Amino acid sequence: MASTSPRNHSSVVNTTENNGIENAKTGLQLSDAQLKAVKNVIDSLYAYREADGHDPSKVFHRKVNKRALPDYYDVIKEPVALSTLKYKLQNREYGAFAEFVRDCALIAHNAQTYNRPEAGAYQDALVIRSVMEKQFTQLAEAKVISAEDAILPDLGEIPPASPRPAEEEEEEEEDDDEDDEEEEADDSEEEGGKRKRRRGPRSLAAITKRDGATKEDAQKGADSDPRKKRGRPPRVDTPMEARIKVILKGIRKYKNDTGQIMIHQFEKLPDKTAMPEYYHEIKEPIAIEIIKRKQKRKKYQSVDHFMRDIDTMFNNAKAYNQDESQIYKDAVVLQEETHKLADAEKSKPDADYVMDEGRLPLPNGILHNGELWKVGDWIHIQNPNDVTKPIVGQIYRTWQDSEGQKWVNACWYYRPEQTVHQYEKHFFPHEVVKTGQYRDHHIDEVIDRCFVMFCTRYNRGRPRGFPKDKDVYVCESRYNEEKHKMNKIKTWASCLPDEVRDKDYEMDLFDGAKKTKKVPTPLLHMLKDDQMESDGAPKIRWGADNAPPIMGAVHKGPRDENQSPPPEPTPSPPPQPPPPPSRQISTVPKYETPSHRRTSELDTRMANTPELTAAPTATYSNHTQSQNQPLIPQYNQQTASPASVQYNQYPSQSTSNYGQTQQHGAASASYHASQADARYPQVPQPYRVNNTVPAAPTNSVRPHEIYRLSEQANAQIPEHIRQDYQQDEHGNVLFFTAPPVDVLPPTKEGSAVSHTARYLAEKLRRRIALKEKRQAEGLPEDYEEPKPKKIKPEIDEALAGQINRLRNEALQVMIHQMQEGTEAIYKSIHGAQWEDGARFEAARTAQRQAEARDRTAAMAELRRKREESEAVPLTGSGVYLDDLDPRY
Repeated sequence: MASTSPRNHSSVVNTTENNGIENAKTGLQLSDAQLKAVKNVIDSLYAYREADGHDPSKVFHRKVNKRALPDYYDVIKEPVALSTLKYKLQNREYGAFAEFVRDCALIAHNAQTYNRPEAGAYQDALVIRSVMEKQFTQLAEAKVISAEDAILPDLGEIPPASPRPAEEEEEEEEDDDEDDEEEEADDSEEEGGKRKRRRGPRSLAAITKRDGATKEDAQKGADSDPRKKRGRPPRVDTPMEARIKVILKGIRKYKNDTGQIMIHQFEKLPDKTAMPEYYHEIKEPIAIEIIKRKQKRKKYQSVDHFMRDIDTMFNNAKAYNQDESQIYKDAVVLQEETHKLADAEKSKPDADYVMDEGRLPLPNGILHNGELWKVGDWIHIQNPNDVTKPIVGQIYRTWQDSEGQKWVNACWYYRPEQTVHQYEKHFFPHEVVKTGQYRDHHIDEVIDRCFVMFCTRYNRGRPRGFPKDKDVYVCESRYNEEKHKMNKIKTWASCLPDEVRDKDYEMDLFDGAKKTKKVPTPLLHMLKDDQMESDGAPKIRWGADNAPPIMGAVHKGPRDENQSPPPEPTPSPPPQPPPPPSRQISTVPKYETPSHRRTSELDTRMANTPELTAAPTATYSNHTQSQNQPLIPQYNQQTASPASVQYNQYPSQSTSNYGQTQQHGAASASYHASQADARYPQVPQPYRVNNTVPAAPTNSVRPHEIYRLSEQANAQIPEHIRQDYQQDEHGNVLFFTAPPVDVLPPTKEGSAVSHTARYLAEKLRRRIALKEKRQAEGLPEDYEEPKPKKIKPEIDEALAGQINRLRNEALQVMIHQMQEGTEAIYKSIHGAQWEDGARFEAARTAQRQAEARDRTAAMAELRRKREESEAVPLTGSGVYLDDLDPRY
């Protein structure tokens, strides 16, 4: 019933789903002897143990949890467990003994169908099957059943196992940490160095991880990049946690008279189905695995709190078992020895438990920049390779080093363009993938908060109370950097720190589940024309050591087994004939020649004047874009975001704070993709496909583009440098792909640059309109309206002097009144000694002001040093299109 990896085919069986109902109708029932035989067979399956004490029936006690293994029920169409047999026996659903034999055979057949031959569940199924056959043979010899009924039916051929993936990620709770390894090493030493066969499902990844690298891996060791190696969070234990670990390790060394390790009997709780009476009698059941889970998730507040659970476990064993039983005797001995260990550990000073590196854990988090950063928080971390793509991570550890510096250990999540994947791979917008990178970062490297949601919840809502201006990402897969494989996550809790695995967050749900469509990889433009499927994975570009790759890569190799095929392209609608142009009366005066129409989209209009009306066939505005125009997927990872805009218009359309592409208007020129489908982005540039607008004339002006950096990157430019360049209303430096105006060429060599044609035409239009107005009013053409009279300078100066004098007099009166009021307050408080009290208060106020000035100066110095340390030079580490695409 447990599993490692499913096979491809379901079992070939005939259903007996409704046998109980049919038997009730037909009145078929087993004899009393057969009912007793069924009960004895079930009891013998529960009670059977192998020579080493292993229980092969444990994985078959209950049906597989559908939430844990949802694909199990896609493969196994008729799941059966020992609890199913007990239920049918109690409800007398078996009309013939052959039905019971078939259900027994299904238990083993299902396990062999779903699991691989090397899996523990598969091996246990073979043992259980042999026990069943032995029991049925004995019943046939005793004439309780016929010889035909004693033979297990043929339920179909076991399908061959599907090819194993290159690596299977651990989907258990990633509990294979150093503590478990130490415990297993202790067990192996106590047992003479002989390890017993590990039962139950276990992935090859875990086996390879424990047993070390293969010879091939050793040969590759020299070539492998250490930045790709999977890691673990560092051990940062408080003295209390270190004491508990020592106690748990110490009690594993005691053996009883039979040579068995005593604590093994207390590892797990009894099965509820097999021993329901245990849970009726024991009101607080607990076992070592529960205690260890609570210890890992920081549930214990002290050693005494931990010892309470230890005493409860041993007292439960003594209360349920008889005094002369072996488990009772072991519980007495272990309880006594555990208390001795605890007393010895509590007597040691905390200094004995300081980490070798001098780390002091900070379990309550780190207070930095007015915010508390604790384990489980999702954060943005400075990325030395690209300030526009901060590292997405989750805090796993918080501590302080011997010098008082505060640190966090975070698990990195990569963006799609930082990975190596197959070129047909599709991603969700704002998707990230979990890596095996657990890196240490100084608390000053933490930039901001973010949030990562599992793909099953991302389309249903957003975390309640999370600021809307913060980034929210979606995660579906783990990423293995050494194998360049992405494996879908089955259990999201296995990806979280132990401290927050059992915690959930509230959500603000959408009105309905939103459909989130995957988009092509943002690296599709990097696929070379001559790239072949046989080519190996291309190399990625690394930068700084403590940072993700600068740029990933794509290859043409076969798709991963768990990678869905790319979606079929949406068929384009049939072309619609363009509507006939409506006849318009041109309002362009005769003096406007074709040369005057060379207007630029970045020209500024003269105030309060309408725009010139162009001919209908030359109209290409952003209001004529087709609603059926396909959208290029936009990613929030581009260093500089191009967008065609009209000058001096910068409405933000981005939902991300880091390098989100901002569109400020539609482009009118055509964009033709080469080497790939037009739906895929070839290079980061504005998308200009318009299916319903006629092609622009060949001499039409190409729309200009404006680039702007993200808030984080823009802040890295010193303010005095930003002031020298054109900025938008938010202080962001603007980068143009063309000069800001379309000026006319000089009339002769050496002359000044002229105004634009649009400006000159507008100026001429206003002059003609003013001339026509004066003619209509009967005024001469050179008439000028009288200018308003100005106040004489001497009168203006006298008035200003009088105002200043009155202002000063009013200020002196107010100061005098304030002094009188202050003296009255001191007299009412201090009486005759009011002058001494006033001098004391004045001295204390001066002292406070001096302290405030010192604090302000110290803060300014710290801020200056922080800005110097965080400053990133804009030269020498840039990423340019010619670095990424050979076409540039």
